[in-house]
Amino acid sequence: MAELRTSRRYGKYLKLDAKAIKAAEHYDGKFIVHGNDDTLSAEDMALGYKQLMRVEQAWRDLKSTLDMRPVFHWAPHRIHAHVAITVLSLLLERTVEHACNDTWRNVSDRLRRIQLAQLSSPHGTAWQVTEPTPDAAKCLKSLQIKPPPPVLQLA
Repeated sequence: MAELRTSRRYGKYLKLDAKAIKAAEHYDGKFIVHGNDDTLSAEDMALGYKQLMRVEQAWRDLKSTLDMRPVFHWAPHRIHAHVAITVLSLLLERTVEHACNDTWRNVSDRLRRIQLAQLSSPHGTAWQVTEPTPDAAKCLKSLQIKPPPPVLQLA
């Protein structure tokens, strides 16, 4: 908080100075969206534009999560497949967000805590799954996915 108070850029906003806020409005931009569909309201077009930003963010997330390097497709069927997979992954992400009523990042973090461990002993090897946390179990239930069994394989 002290850093914000001493900030030249944000410090003036920490106290509610009506004059400073009114003066700063002069520098605020306008949000203009233009479309060729006369049936859409301004709110619908703005929402569509915001969804476009969400799609672009999903592309960036997908590339960073998978550590993808730039992909250059030359064949039309490969371009189509690449876009289709990306759109399907975004659809899956949005479905999970709606089912769990939370962001993808939060749901992903909760489910990532479910781990698979290999336990070795002189008598053999077992693959054991950690017990889901209450939050992870709630996400699985919202998604109608059964929790994994505690032991997957004994060898």
